[in-house]
Amino acid sequence: MSRSDPHTRTRDMVRDSLLEERFARLWRRCLMPGASSDAGAIWSLLAQHYSEPHRFYHDREHLAHCLDELDLASTLVAHPDQVEMAIWFHDVINEPGAKDNEQRSADFFRGLGGTLFDTEFANAVTDLILVTTHRETPSIPDQRFICDIDLASFGCPWECFLRDSSAVKAEFTGTEEEYYRGKEAFLQAMLGRSRIFLTDFFNQRYEQQARENIGRLLDMIGKRNH
Repeated sequence: MSRSDPHTRTRDMVRDSLLEERFARLWRRCLMPGASSDAGAIWSLLAQHYSEPHRFYHDREHLAHCLDELDLASTLVAHPDQVEMAIWFHDVINEPGAKDNEQRSADFFRGLGGTLFDTEFANAVTDLILVTTHRETPSIPDQRFICDIDLASFGCPWECFLRDSSAVKAEFTGTEEEYYRGKEAFLQAMLGRSRIFLTDFFNQRYEQQARENIGRLLDMIGKRNH
């Protein structure tokens, strides 16, 4: 269905309204006592970033999906407000090809909220944003949850997984050969893990489907390369 379809536009408007309301509630309840901040203005900044024209995967739909996954596991997360705040900001900076998007996203959060939240909260949110590089395996349970939430789309049905993979490819700015070379290496590394999903909750929910999806996509890439 096209983004210009009236039904799609209506759905997106409803989604964005719900996102704005949810973000405003979170932002306000996390403020330090006596701190004042315009949650609507902060949301406008976020919405502007997540609506950038080069985004085909890391957009508001991905944001909404991550929040839905958090809601599924919210009773298991030690500090759900910290994890949710990190979800809102973890892809706010998304410059195709850049290696420091997560660091810049963390800095963006710090710039907006560094004086509005207590130090422990701000530090925890920053660390949660940074672990979404997926370069290291975190030991802190909440950090494991946000990593799993960020990768949850790997465990969706094949058609959804393939659509997401195409959206990720659309954000790539290099050549097709560069894309497939990097994608194959990344997918092989994912399969090489003892666990793709670090928490028991998401491992039980998505691990098998994710491995099947990755295997099928690697087969497709292998046939393309030959």
